[in-house]
Amino acid sequence: MSALPSPAPRVLVIDDEALLATAITRRLSQEGYACRSAETLAAARQSLIDDNDQGQTGADIVLLDMRLPDGSGLDLLGELSATGPDAPPVIVVTAFGDVENAVAAMKLGAADYLRKPIDLDELIMVLDRVRAGAELRHQLEYSRQRDHHALEAPVLLGDSAAMVAARDKIDTVAAVETPDGASPPTVLITGETGTGKDVAARLIHLGGGRPQQPFIHVDCAALPAEMVEAELFGHVRGAFPGARSDRTGLIEAAEAGTLFLDEIGAFPADLQAKLLNVIERHRARRIGASREMPVRARFVAATNRQLADMVDAGTFRSDLYYRLNVLTVEMPPLRDCSGDVAVMAADFAAATARRYGRPAMEFDPAARAALTRYSWPGNVRELKHMVERAVLLSRSGRIAESDLGLDQPAPPAVSVSDDFGAGLTLEASERRLIENALAKSGGNVSEAARLLGITRMALRYRINKHRLAPARGATSAEIDER
Repeated sequence: MSALPSPAPRVLVIDDEALLATAITRRLSQEGYACRSAETLAAARQSLIDDNDQGQTGADIVLLDMRLPDGSGLDLLGELSATGPDAPPVIVVTAFGDVENAVAAMKLGAADYLRKPIDLDELIMVLDRVRAGAELRHQLEYSRQRDHHALEAPVLLGDSAAMVAARDKIDTVAAVETPDGASPPTVLITGETGTGKDVAARLIHLGGGRPQQPFIHVDCAALPAEMVEAELFGHVRGAFPGARSDRTGLIEAAEAGTLFLDEIGAFPADLQAKLLNVIERHRARRIGASREMPVRARFVAATNRQLADMVDAGTFRSDLYYRLNVLTVEMPPLRDCSGDVAVMAADFAAATARRYGRPAMEFDPAARAALTRYSWPGNVRELKHMVERAVLLSRSGRIAESDLGLDQPAPPAVSVSDDFGAGLTLEASERRLIENALAKSGGNVSEAARLLGITRMALRYRINKHRLAPARGATSAEIDER
């Protein structure tokens, strides 16, 4: 089934000059706008009232002449502004040199103004800009309301030492504010996939001094490389083929809130210098624009990659890494918080039951023991999805071990050689096993993980933990690609 076409933006033209109103209506219709006109304030009011009676929201944009037969356009502008944030944006039209009316209109909340005689090309540019701004405000307001009324607030559960340390660090980082109200320092959140880096970023946002400001989540790995610049920085009309109107970028949309750059390791190399410049100078420019705008947002980045290794390999700028790595939060893998698994699982089960209207469920003792034994290579995300599946598929009031569908990794296939003599610690033995597996696989991490009977992600964690040098002279980046 094809997607329904977006409705044409509606413009109400209020002007008593019939020829001008007709010319405007014809041109706007060619540009994809749905237009209607009114010659008096009374007719305009009646048109808006009729819309409300039909359950519609009225015009999307109002083009309002200041001098009309039955009064001043300022009167209607004041009435529309008084209706609150749902009022359509108003572009006022003033006579040449009538500065006082234009100033009064802007004070009353007009989105912009034009002077007669109207240049229709300029009118289109102003309309596109005002419409884009109105859409952005609606999106941000929806985002704020969604976050405010969310049933499940972001939370990091658990009383293990690793989780308590992570929460303490998040609270400390969130509380850092600058005395002059400028943007706080950047934050880098590290950790394996599924450890809750996005939750940590949202907690930093909510725990800071700007919780009511927007929180903009940008998945750098999901954005096509050719779209990253336009999405982040926005563009002006005509900046490149297909740029038919001004567009606000995500950096600008974050306002004084938080811009969360998830998977920053996937950020395009050719744009890293531009991002660094924005973070350094707190200023940005839309594509094709001649003027810069101030940037007040806080930058929080997250990665499951070793950025230091990427710097060594030349795939990530060292200056951007150092700029991002001002304040750091390391999210622990779930295997380091094994005592928290049962608490997390119970919370996920209760949340799933509420969301889908299912009865509350508990885990039987065998299921709880299985949850604790499992190594959780996918971390908290894997646990959450597994619990959701168990709750939705269980036909009884309890979750049994068989409902979990947990498959433990196969026993290690790499034998301990004779040179593992007495006196070696567990840590040293683990390191030796990993070195042996990497040597046998020629530095291929996936193959080494298979030999060890663990996941590739778990092996990468242990390689980093032991600071192992890549086999056969390969760089860490080359190992990742094998």
